[in-house]
This record gives sequence, C-alpha cells and structure tokens, in this order.
Amino acid sequence: MTEIKPPILAAISAAVGAYLEEEAACLAAAALPGVPGPPPPPLNLWALSGRQAAMQMRALMQRRSFR
Repeated sequence: MTEIKPPILAAISAAVGAYLEEEAACLAAAALPGVPGPPPPPLNLWALSGRQAAMQMRALMQRRSFR
C-alpha cells in the first residue's frame, strides 16, 4: 500500500472535520422547535358526501347495476 503524503492527509482530515461540524450544526438546527403552521381547513361533510355518492354511482355503472 502506498503512503499518503502529509499535505494530502491534512486536506483529507480538514474536509472530514468540516463535514462533521456541518452535520452537527444541521442536527442542532433540526432539534430546535419550529413555528407551527396554520391549522388545516375544516372538514366539509357536504363535499365528502357528494364525492362518496359520485364514486358509488360510478361503481354501480361499472358493474352495470345502475337502473
């Protein structure tokens, strides 16, 4: 196996150290609590019922049970 020259070894060590520092900073930033987003819109039961009826009608038509 060939030996690694000292300047190359120093560059590799510096790159690995910088990567580890950046990764630690990202993990620390991810651990901070974030601002919660806006609440989701309320559930519209009329729209849900309409979609369900349309899907049921389509299923009946596909089975040719629609009369």
